[in-house]
Parts: sequence; structure tokens; C-alpha cells
Amino acid sequence: MTSVLLRSAAGIIASASLALFVVTGFSSDDGHAGSGTHAATALVGNAASPAAASSPEAGTTGDSAAGVLGPAPGRLVVPDLVASLPSGFTAAQVALIAGLPGVRAVMPVDGGVVTINDSSASVLGVSPSAFRSWAPPATADATGIWTALVSGDLVASQDAGRRLALTPGTITQLSGATSEPVIVAATALLGVPGVDGLVDVQRAAQLGLAANVAVLINAPGADLVTLMQQVLSVTGPAGRVVNLVPVVTTTQLPVTTTVTSGTPTSYLALYQDSAAEYCPGLSWTVLAAIGQIESDHGADDGPSSAGALGPMQFLPSTWAVWGTDGFGQTGPPDIMNPLDAVPSAARMLCADGAAAGGTSLAAAIFDYNHADWYVNEVLDLASEYAQEYQ
Repeated sequence: MTSVLLRSAAGIIASASLALFVVTGFSSDDGHAGSGTHAATALVGNAASPAAASSPEAGTTGDSAAGVLGPAPGRLVVPDLVASLPSGFTAAQVALIAGLPGVRAVMPVDGGVVTINDSSASVLGVSPSAFRSWAPPATADATGIWTALVSGDLVASQDAGRRLALTPGTITQLSGATSEPVIVAATALLGVPGVDGLVDVQRAAQLGLAANVAVLINAPGADLVTLMQQVLSVTGPAGRVVNLVPVVTTTQLPVTTTVTSGTPTSYLALYQDSAAEYCPGLSWTVLAAIGQIESDHGADDGPSSAGALGPMQFLPSTWAVWGTDGFGQTGPPDIMNPLDAVPSAARMLCADGAAAGGTSLAAAIFDYNHADWYVNEVLDLASEYAQEYQ
């Protein structure tokens, strides 16, 4: 029987894509007001929306993005643990893990050991549309990778690409229960320590990989030591659980000090310039993480069940206090306009002490959305952006 080689490592599985929509052309047609506190929504399975608006088409104003630098695969899921079981997880076991205290989302994946270029390699079989939201930001943002997986191609990790001499665009032989010629579509950051490649579930079945051999677990704010023991109580002695959350301090998050000239033309530039101008000392990655969690960078801007609106999901009462005309915008500040909304979020966070970092930053994020899981999710994703968008 094949078994996946999920090697222990201090790392983090990424979960969302920084979809860098061009923000030029986002304009305000009316004067909305809002701020960003939400009720948490439980997540089970492949859903990914910690604080989502319930009706993306309602309340949307302004033009569509003039262009897109990257797709928007969906909101973030940050895996905190990965559990593996050589015999594979049953549906009942996956459901039990999903129901453990603090677990917000789970995703089972297939896996096993195959031979590539006469060397052993650990490969996961995934549903591309589902796994994409659990991938590192730059990888999730690369449309071609996910299209290639659907076509049965191999996406290799960058380390495996070097070790196994895999060149994108060439054909290699994958040998498991059967031997299959596959195209090496790309090498990319996969985010799962010890995994050398990805194929889709159909290709995984052809190769004889074990079904549901691992489960990715999203549990922001949970006591992970306790949760690991609870997961092991589900798997039994044959199971293994690895903590994927690195030790990250807020001092490691990058701080931008220079504001670029002109109006920001992408969300990436908007987050960077908003932090530098409206909250010096705040890492832009925190704004990016909040923007991803709240609206998938403007892809789903409300209203939420609580009435929050816009890319940074403000409630009207809070927007009335913190709404800001950013980057030369005129007229009443508009929650639906990212050029107003992102600077307003930076201004609010700054007033709560976010620029000081450490516990002050955590407290400011908590004030933005009163949930411990939210603080951890923001900081985890901010660390991902820090690694991927240096």
C-alpha cells in the first residue's frame, strides 16, 4: 500500500490568493458608511469565508476592475495542522475532525509515493478547485497551474523540480500502481512540507495513490496542542498530526516607509501605500490579510449579515467615525471605493495602536473583529504575504 510522506517541518500551508485587482476605475456613486466587525461563520469542508458578505451582488457600486493581475480563487483557508493516516480517513472520521472544538475547515487529500526519474517522490492527489484556496498566495494566483492539474498534468514543488531535474513543459513518467506519462506543467511553492508534487484526483486514482490519506485542518485560535491530541483520538495509534504553524513575530512582518507617487493601481500597491501613509510602522501585510479575509480583495463586498459593506467590510456606525478620503479622492468617503476603504482601515488600526506591533497589533486586529480566531488568521496570512511578496 502506498503512503504519503508528510515530513515534519516548521512551515505553514498558505490559503488564499492575493488577487491583485487593478483599483483604478473603482469609483463611488453614492455615500455609503460602514465598518468591520462580523459574527464568525463556522466552516466545514472546502468552504472558505471567515467573515464573508452574504450577497456579493447587493450593495456593489462602481465599475469593474479595469484589469486583473491575478485571479480570485476564493477567500482564505489557513491550514494549521495536517493529519495523516496510512489506511486513509473514512468519511465519518473526517466529519469527527471537522466537528472538534475550534476547527473551522477541513480538507481530505489523496497521496502516496511514486517514482519520478528513478527517484521516490511524495505526491498528493487533490481537487484543483478545492485545494487552490489552501495553496501559497503566489501559487493560488497562478491560473495556469490549476488548469494544468485539471488536464492531468504534474505540478512539482520547487525543491523537487531541482532535485529530480524536472523541466516545465517536458514529459516525465510517474510510476505507482501503473506507469503514466505526464506533462510537468510547472514548479511552484506547494506549502505542504515534504510533498514533491500535485496531481488531480483522477490521475491519483490511476497511479493507485491512497484515498483520503491526509486531512488539512484549519483551526485559528484553537489550542493546537489540545487539538492535536483530539485528532489523534480520532485516528488511533496509526495516525500522525503535524503542527504547520511557524513561530512568527510581528517584527518579521515587512514595513513599507515610502509612498509611491500617484494613485495606487493595484490592491498590493494600495495596501503598501495605505500602511505607509496612514499608519507608519504598520505592515502592509496586515491590511492585505484583512482585505483577503473580509472580501477577497473586493470580490465580495457585501452587505454581510450584519450590514457591513465594502472591500474592508465596515459597519455604517464605524465608517461614520473612520471613513477617509484617500489618495486625493473627493466627496464623501465611500465604503465601496477601495481607495477610501483601505486607508480608513489603516487609520482605524493605527488609532488602536497597530503600528506598535506585538500585543498592541493583536489588540487592534481584535478590535477590528472581536474574535481570537480572526486575530490568528490575520497574523498567519500576513506572514504568508511577507514570505511571498517580499
